[in-house]
Amino acid sequence: MDGFLFQATIYLMAAVVAVPIAARLGLGSVLGYLLAGIVIGPVLGLVGNETEDLQHFAEFGVVMMLFIIGLELEPRALWDMRHRLIGLGGLQLLLTTLAVAAVATIWIPWQTAIAVGLVFALSSTAIVLQTLSEKGLMQTQGGRSAFSVLLTQDIAVIPILALLPLLAVGAAAVIHPDGSIGTVAEEHHATMSIVEGLPGWGVTLVTLGAVGVVILAGVYLTGPLFRFIHGARLREMYTAVSLLIVVGIAFLMMLVGLSPALGAFLAGVVLANSEFRHELETDLEPFKGLLLGLFFITVGAGINFTILFRDPGLIIGMAVAVMLAKAVVLYGLGRMFKLRGHNLALFTLSLAQAGEFGFVLVSFSRKTGVLDATLSQTVLLAIAVTMLLTPLGFILYDLISRRLTDAGYDRDPDEIEENGPVIIAGIGRFGQIVNRLVVSSGFKTVVLDHDPATIEVMRRFGMKGYFGDPSRPDILRAAGIAKARVLVAAMDDHDATTRLVEYARKLRPDLHIVARARDRTHVYQLYRAGADDIVREMFDSSLRAGRYVLENVGLTEYEAAEAQETFYHHDRHTMRELAELWDPDLPAHKNEEYIARSRELEKDLEAALLAQLAAHDRDVA
Repeated sequence: MDGFLFQATIYLMAAVVAVPIAARLGLGSVLGYLLAGIVIGPVLGLVGNETEDLQHFAEFGVVMMLFIIGLELEPRALWDMRHRLIGLGGLQLLLTTLAVAAVATIWIPWQTAIAVGLVFALSSTAIVLQTLSEKGLMQTQGGRSAFSVLLTQDIAVIPILALLPLLAVGAAAVIHPDGSIGTVAEEHHATMSIVEGLPGWGVTLVTLGAVGVVILAGVYLTGPLFRFIHGARLREMYTAVSLLIVVGIAFLMMLVGLSPALGAFLAGVVLANSEFRHELETDLEPFKGLLLGLFFITVGAGINFTILFRDPGLIIGMAVAVMLAKAVVLYGLGRMFKLRGHNLALFTLSLAQAGEFGFVLVSFSRKTGVLDATLSQTVLLAIAVTMLLTPLGFILYDLISRRLTDAGYDRDPDEIEENGPVIIAGIGRFGQIVNRLVVSSGFKTVVLDHDPATIEVMRRFGMKGYFGDPSRPDILRAAGIAKARVLVAAMDDHDATTRLVEYARKLRPDLHIVARARDRTHVYQLYRAGADDIVREMFDSSLRAGRYVLENVGLTEYEAAEAQETFYHHDRHTMRELAELWDPDLPAHKNEEYIARSRELEKDLEAALLAQLAAHDRDVA
């Protein structure tokens, strides 16, 4: 017990000291955790043999992370990603494996070279998704593309594990307790499994059955379970149920030979529309963060610097060569799938490392005789070095992004992958309020804005938005203008707003258009362009301020509210009448007919307000 408490103190203290320092220096939490592990492991020697066991436990943080990501994805969104999952992710795996294997065959047999290529083709789901979330980049086109590749890689781990034993070119020898000589593969003990020994069709049926159980339980059992727990009125029970769901799903997936992370992701997607989604996310977030942090610390602590210093050129050279090869493949695929600028840089630099599943594949390859002991150690070190260098790739991305922005780089618009009944064009102060009200009321919106900085700020606060010029027809079509019910034109540029309304009205005569107007003249322009509801950006707030003035100069709250309501309806009537007299080629102060009617309507307003007050006085008397 004393030893456990000492080790726990060391790990927690390392994290508490190193991570805030790394964050303050702009290095990110991941690099802080890795450096903390290096300090308490290879440098100071405070932790040792327990690191590998802890790493297996900490890998459960990846499972929780994918479950939480699944909670934020609706099944429809996952279906919309199918082309990137199959095309972008599949090509990345294939091309990276072939590129690494082609070079490796110079020194090792081709079967072993393919195994090494498969190991290095996988990227770090834990590091990449954690960093993308921290930097608010998950909803960018580059972030979504990176996520698609990572998800494909996680799915591909299962067939890779099935393929690796076929690549064995000679099993490593071991000595049994009785003195006989056998292979490492023979020493592989049976794990808890319900599919072991079943024929192929049986494994398939059991696997599909397990997936079906996860889906049906998520749809039909989660609600009753949470409602039952609610009766206990104990906050910790919600956390216990959340952990039970994730742990249970992971265990079920292991029983049928599937990836626990993949199963957790599937369950998250199933529960994405559940009323308990936010409850699950809130309960699991602290565990996910701590376990991922522990995982990164164990990676740093597990780096064998003795072997590294024995031949640093080979290991560092291998790591750098792998990252360069992956970067070239990723850059080419990014261009092929129309990623440009910031998004292409993010996609290329974020996935260039090897990943935590590489440790699993190397261990499995060692046991099945695909890799020998020396090559296994070298590959493991190279994986660790690439993971250690990954945060530096994100720092390089930040530098590239700032230079592109400072140079006025005209980035390509984001790829819009989701549609909704409401399109909001422009997400400034005006559009933000509209969006918050509509989304909070349970309706999906598609937010467009031509300012990338505004979109990035939105994403940091957890709101979805897409970079692109809303006045461009192709952007509107991608946003789903053909099926939308309402368009909110809320851009700062009043000329662009008018053009947008005019185009949308021609394209969709039945579309309801709510438009933001800068002033009275802009109201007339939008009226002629075809807007249904026109809101002057300062009108409502000024009207409310006027009501406060009336309340403090002698009117009662009721009288002031009645005056405000009368003014509002009269102004709407006035705007419609004057819009018919407005001439875009003639300034308002030179339009005599317009001026005369405006004066008449103003007198009508004064008379209506005075009559209303007089009637109220008679009622009181």
